Amino acid sequence: MTPHSNDKPIIWTVSISRLFDLFRDIMLEYADDAHIEPIHLGFEDAVKVLRERMQTERCDAIIAAGSNAAYLKSRLPVPVIIAKASGFDVMQALARARKISSAIGIVTYQQTMPELTEFKSTFGFDIVQRTYTTEEDARAQISELKARGIKAIVGAGLISDLADEAGLAGIFLYSSNSIRQAFSDALEIAKFSRSEAGPSLASRDTLRAKHGIDALKGDSEVMQQARSNITLFARSNASVLIQGETGSGKELAAQATHQASNRARAPFVAVNCGAIAESLLEAELFGYQDSAFTGARRGGHAGLIETAQRGTLFLDEIGEMPFALQTRLLRVLEERQVVRVGATRPIPVDIRIISATHTDLLQRIETGQFRRDLYYRLAVLQLKLPSLRERRSDILALTEWCLKNALANLGVKPHANLHAEIVGCQSLLEHYSWPGNVRELRNICERLALFLLAEPLQALTPKLLLQAMPELQSLAAPASEAGQAMQSDAPSNQDEPEDSYLITAEQIAPILRRFKGNKAKTAQYFGISRTTLWRKMKEL
Repeated sequence: MTPHSNDKPIIWTVSISRLFDLFRDIMLEYADDAHIEPIHLGFEDAVKVLRERMQTERCDAIIAAGSNAAYLKSRLPVPVIIAKASGFDVMQALARARKISSAIGIVTYQQTMPELTEFKSTFGFDIVQRTYTTEEDARAQISELKARGIKAIVGAGLISDLADEAGLAGIFLYSSNSIRQAFSDALEIAKFSRSEAGPSLASRDTLRAKHGIDALKGDSEVMQQARSNITLFARSNASVLIQGETGSGKELAAQATHQASNRARAPFVAVNCGAIAESLLEAELFGYQDSAFTGARRGGHAGLIETAQRGTLFLDEIGEMPFALQTRLLRVLEERQVVRVGATRPIPVDIRIISATHTDLLQRIETGQFRRDLYYRLAVLQLKLPSLRERRSDILALTEWCLKNALANLGVKPHANLHAEIVGCQSLLEHYSWPGNVRELRNICERLALFLLAEPLQALTPKLLLQAMPELQSLAAPASEAGQAMQSDAPSNQDEPEDSYLITAEQIAPILRRFKGNKAKTAQYFGISRTTLWRKMKEL
């Protein structure tokens, strides 16, 4: 085989299904940026062949999809980028399937799509979801769906091929845009892998922080204080500990701190300490010497600490770092040098550490799970990010921003009344506890965008929000009991929905103006009776 020139990353695409043709077509678009080779193998066969080739050839990244990607990811020593279907892909596939059959099966790897549960009942789709882990499992699921009379099955390449083999219509899930995104991600990661050989700072552009302080949205007092602290902390080189619940924006805050600092032109390197096995985390963080262990890369491997030279190393979920590695990290902070696994020569490093946790580190210190001396090294500066419950005044603006972005990603233009419609859902949104914080809100908006895509002319009403977000149903029952105890001088209505108590008089005013005073349309918009509308209007 002709050796590749050293100026381009090397990427392999690995697939056995119809995805192979899609990979092969799209790779031509990236030919100027990388050497890309399609490999028509999967699972055990792919692992065997690729491991043998890696003994003598270089590969910077691999692209695969579905169960094949999951299988390769845990068995190969190079990054495996998993091509993922977008929400728009799912909608397109379901639309194609519905032209064939009113009953549709969708088979996904290991996890179902919860958002489809409400979607199918709302829009009349008869969708049966199944999951699989192995090819034999997938065959069994398709056989069971066929026995139920389902004639169209949506899934990745393996599923659509097996469906065709069973005499059913296999609807391929992936679009060209999703595959292009996988190629872009692979190219970025491949450039990162190439940087291990000691590149110049210019070749590390892909390691820059993508988000500045404006990404932390919200005008509440607690968010203004958080942004003020970030701006202040950016002027220092001291370590920062960011504390906050899951989904509250800890990595955004870390990126914003880096971007506002004098290290902004240097790398920002992030690692999740709880998502990598201890043996791998040690090698990833500290690097390793040539032949340090079986399977070690020839020439050794620079760890993430070295990669972050003159920049920022972000250690997410620092509370999950194994105790043994805490000792090694403490030594790096104290001595400002790192020793690779299997080596004896220390390498000087100039990095700033920003760490984050959703746990109580002081409590973990008391239980012997975290080093007290490391804590004081990491927590020189402390930033507390508020939960969404602590800044409910930001929820409406965040919802509008997230929903507009989600609609844009689906190619849908938000209609002019979107702001007023979100205001109409204010009570529902602000009464919910948001355990997943801003990340959960963003996910909900992506789900809502799918509902609005399905019926572009429908309005975002409280009723639709309840359909799209079953999490809110827990609010209705207990609070409605309290609402029933409050008597009004207006006539009662036994058919009133349980969530009508959440609609406030202030929310009704802009919607009433939108419908030019038409009370019937306003009541229909909120899913309440005209009697309740009359009572609410009296409160104004």
